[in-house]
Amino acid sequence: MIGKFLEALYTKVFINIVVENSQTIVYVEVCSKNEVLQSIHKVFETTTINTKMYDFIRAFFKETPFYYISILDKSSNHGAIPTCTLSEMGKYCDINSSEYICFSNDWAFYTSEYDLEAIKHEYRSIGLDFIFSPFAILATFFKDKIENTLAMFVLIEEGYLSFTVFDKSKLLYAEYLDMQHHKDDEDMLMDSALEDDDEDDVSLDGIDLEDMSIEDDVNSFDDFANIEDLDSDDDMDEFSEIQEVQENVEQEIDISTEGFNEDYQRFSLIQSALNTFYKDSKYESQFIETIYIANGVRISSDLKSYLEEEMFLNVYIRKIDLGVALCEMAKAETNEI
Repeated sequence: MIGKFLEALYTKVFINIVVENSQTIVYVEVCSKNEVLQSIHKVFETTTINTKMYDFIRAFFKETPFYYISILDKSSNHGAIPTCTLSEMGKYCDINSSEYICFSNDWAFYTSEYDLEAIKHEYRSIGLDFIFSPFAILATFFKDKIENTLAMFVLIEEGYLSFTVFDKSKLLYAEYLDMQHHKDDEDMLMDSALEDDDEDDVSLDGIDLEDMSIEDDVNSFDDFANIEDLDSDDDMDEFSEIQEVQENVEQEIDISTEGFNEDYQRFSLIQSALNTFYKDSKYESQFIETIYIANGVRISSDLKSYLEEEMFLNVYIRKIDLGVALCEMAKAETNEI
């Protein structure tokens, strides 16, 4: 009772941390009686807490004793499983070395104990109140669709995808997809293919050079006698124009390659995850026709086109601000305390 009285006297501050590939976004809301007084997005060029971030966050501690710090779980050993029964969890993950939370008593999301301790240690200078799973964010964000639909639901972060299949609130399948790990696997396959090509190169071993006719080969050089004609001004101008056009085309390809590769990677990962859902006997597979995407980054229309044209899916995309989504989760948690 006293605690509620004190809360009414002070503002509440919600500090939300989203770590990306090369930077960290901190989103802050200052609230009073369910009203947002101030909201701030701050970007730091670091993936760990540094002095600037520490000073920025600590400044809010002076305003109120009621502050809550949340972070989005980006650890590699986390996921979601379609059961909340302890005896069945072992089929999907090493639950003995993980901590888990049941979601609506139907399914659970988990993270390895080692990764959780590592996150807490990294932010020990400010302390963490909540470590939220991307799967919890996804389920909350698409709550209206998940309750009534059989579909895929995907959260896109920078470098990661949280992939799920729900059938009217029942989780059928989930996988956390790492784009960098996928890219490394593709590079390894490419390197392996190049090594195979090297082994197929023609070798001179066993070839009898005496059987080769030097005279015939010398005569073949007569075909190059007209190479002097390239010195003419007209031909050189034409050659320059062709080279300029080629360079422009190559430049255009270079500019668009990065965005194209990322969208195609996402498409490839989604396609692979859906194939696993269909083929793995652990899961209750059903035919999926629709995908809902929570887009937390910049994606082009290419991803939608790939999913529609290659997988014949109905595609719906919603923009999500991960910092704001974390804040809403923290608010819900504090209201239950």
